[in-house]
Amino acid sequence: MAEQELEPTASPGIHLISAFLAMETTDTLLCLAREFGGGKVTEEVQRFIWDHCLTKNVGTGNKSYLKKFVKKLITEIESSHDNVLDELYEQYASYMTSLKDTNMVKENERVCKCISFLFPGDCIELSSCPTSRKLLIPLQCSLNMLEGDTGCSIWPSSLFLSELILSYPHIFSGKSCFEVGSGVGLIGICLSHIKASKVRLSDGDSSTLANMKLNLEMNHLNTETDLPEISTGNSNLVKCIHLPWESASEKELNELMPEIILGADVIYNPSCLPHLVQLLAILLNKKKSCDNNYEGSPQNYLPELTSVDGKASNASQGQVLNADAYEFNTNDATSTSLGSRADPVAYIASVIRNIDTFNHFLSLADQADLTITDLTDLVM
Repeated sequence: MAEQELEPTASPGIHLISAFLAMETTDTLLCLAREFGGGKVTEEVQRFIWDHCLTKNVGTGNKSYLKKFVKKLITEIESSHDNVLDELYEQYASYMTSLKDTNMVKENERVCKCISFLFPGDCIELSSCPTSRKLLIPLQCSLNMLEGDTGCSIWPSSLFLSELILSYPHIFSGKSCFEVGSGVGLIGICLSHIKASKVRLSDGDSSTLANMKLNLEMNHLNTETDLPEISTGNSNLVKCIHLPWESASEKELNELMPEIILGADVIYNPSCLPHLVQLLAILLNKKKSCDNNYEGSPQNYLPELTSVDGKASNASQGQVLNADAYEFNTNDATSTSLGSRADPVAYIASVIRNIDTFNHFLSLADQADLTITDLTDLVM
């Protein structure tokens, strides 16, 4: 019986092509390829990838990205003891030769990705909600995340927190906002679009800070870097600050005095968490108070975490979750309405990759008398 040709219009095929064009990670592409092939990368799936992905990008796509994908694809197929298409071997050899000859292999290679946000027809009239009902944000980001260039990568929680900002603009509009670990600067760009009164971004890595500034300029925002505060009334002005958490002084932080602190995917490195919590405690006016509803250990406090798609997530099994949103403050108010706090507040979005690391963060936050509210259900 003749083998049935895979259709590019079928759902798995569309997802695979879309992920390839979006330059998603090679692991993501392989996962979709296996799903398309019923559990493994069959010859039919290989032919589909060659016909609908690779051949349309030969000579035009990013060679380093294509080379990494083809290498991972070949390794995946060979590890299953299946046959690899000759075209894939030949194309990989071509990438090897051309990249070596042109010296294009760079550890800090960057690509430009465009992040788009679509607004509903009844959205509030804002500068971030144009007549096209679409906001397009170009960002220069890294292709080399797994080799340490994490600060220049686009993380899931930054997308989630950006959607939160654009969905609830009244919370952030006219407010002084400060982000810790700003990475590519996506959140700062969204804050500027909804007219936050001050937008200050920070990162502890100099190369990340330089890339962030470039992204701000690409989005027509004026930038300052570690300069004295200047009151210009320019809503397009964003200040970038080099701020390693471990060396941030209390005096330096007190000079910021933000109304809202933000952070996305900053809860991942256990050794950095004490510095992060100390920084949050200082920025939240150092007012210490315990939440009356917070009793027992962090494990007992941790609510059932609900992911953005509304399905309960099992973090204890090490599953990579969608981003969840948390509110941090140091006042005695019991209201949990989004944006209802008068005192400084921090909004942290995080993917919980390791439950022990997250529990350690909760424990440190408890010791610092930071009140924590899970907002995930409120903002879904």
